[in-house]
Amino acid sequence: MRGKGRMTKGAWYRKWRVVSIDGSTLDVADEKDNAEAFGRPGGQGGEGAYPQIRFVSLVENGTHVLFGSRMGDYHTGEMVLAKETLGFLREEMLCLADRGFFGYKLWRQAQGTKAELLWRMKKNAKLPCEKRFRDGSYLSRIYDSRDTKHTGESVVVRVIEYTLDGVPDAEPIYRLITTILDPAQAPAKELAALYQERWEIESAFDEFKTHLRGNKIVLRSKRPDLVRQEFYGFMMAHYAIRGIMHEAALKADEDPDRLSYVHAVRVIRRKMTVAAAISPQRTRGIS
Repeated sequence: MRGKGRMTKGAWYRKWRVVSIDGSTLDVADEKDNAEAFGRPGGQGGEGAYPQIRFVSLVENGTHVLFGSRMGDYHTGEMVLAKETLGFLREEMLCLADRGFFGYKLWRQAQGTKAELLWRMKKNAKLPCEKRFRDGSYLSRIYDSRDTKHTGESVVVRVIEYTLDGVPDAEPIYRLITTILDPAQAPAKELAALYQERWEIESAFDEFKTHLRGNKIVLRSKRPDLVRQEFYGFMMAHYAIRGIMHEAALKADEDPDRLSYVHAVRVIRRKMTVAAAISPQRTRGIS
């Protein structure tokens, strides 16, 4: 978290604070107003049982703190929400993203924040080699998808290609692009290994969507304005819990990943019950 910087174990790769961006959905109460405001997922069997909201967030990989979150209705695309979320990137960050987020304009926007980027590319992307480095990575260029002849503006990127041996269902080849053009600053093998950290955001989403809400299947609010309030309320609660865990990890000189989120939630819930039982009269004089 900001302010504790490099004291946080597992939060940094070399000189960059590692963050990831991703999106997900949440079910909301099955009310007419919610359905009209947010929409429902569709499928072969018809519409889904519940209306849903869609959200995109950044996560600080080392602490699992979610930030820059933006939500919209179910039919709002992740790329649209990402345009707002990327504004929270900072110069000292290295942002990881899956292939679904790549687009020339979004890449340029993210690059404009001065953060470094490491994003996965789709298999059909054409990235001709302009210069090969000793670590196997190479320089190439990306263009706007509408520029089919590649005669317009372009951006130089560094490409890292690798395979995962011995991993069931692994794809034949993985391809990443990065704004870090000098292999001496970030060797290809290190970046390929680092990219697996992107899955930390899935764990953070699970904390937020499953463990924090307990046995609640859907957001309980019955009006769209309250759904939005409830969503950001849960985000704030997750931030507070992760903040407490971060402080505990610093005191113990531990990686925050080694602390149990579920245990932390249980402890905080017990403490909140005790605090709620204290009458106002008993708190007089306490500063």
